[in-house]
Amino acid sequence: MAKKSKQARAREFNERARQEIYYRDRAKCIFCTMGYRMEQGTWLGKEIMGVMHYMPRSRNGLGIPKNGALGCQYHHEMMDNGNQGVREEMLGMFREYLKSHYEDWNEEDLVYRKWNF
Repeated sequence: MAKKSKQARAREFNERARQEIYYRDRAKCIFCTMGYRMEQGTWLGKEIMGVMHYMPRSRNGLGIPKNGALGCQYHHEMMDNGNQGVREEMLGMFREYLKSHYEDWNEEDLVYRKWNF
């Protein structure tokens, strides 16, 4: 298997970052906790958890706790898909959630920059 680039590694959540996010979010989806659009989700979609990027990897979003939160599969797909017209609303909620946990939170700090590493 080919070795991943420094940039690719920086954009992935490592085990330590994942554990910090799981602990911070109390092992629950941030959107489920807020009761956001729960009516269409299946029990299974709400049970499968994963770490979501606020600033996506496709835009060089870093794999750091300040750029991630725990989300169930149902809400993660809803946010990523965007065809339901709720992506911007969800990103706003996500942004406020992260700001509430990190007083120095800044979107510019969430992006990989080659010369900063």
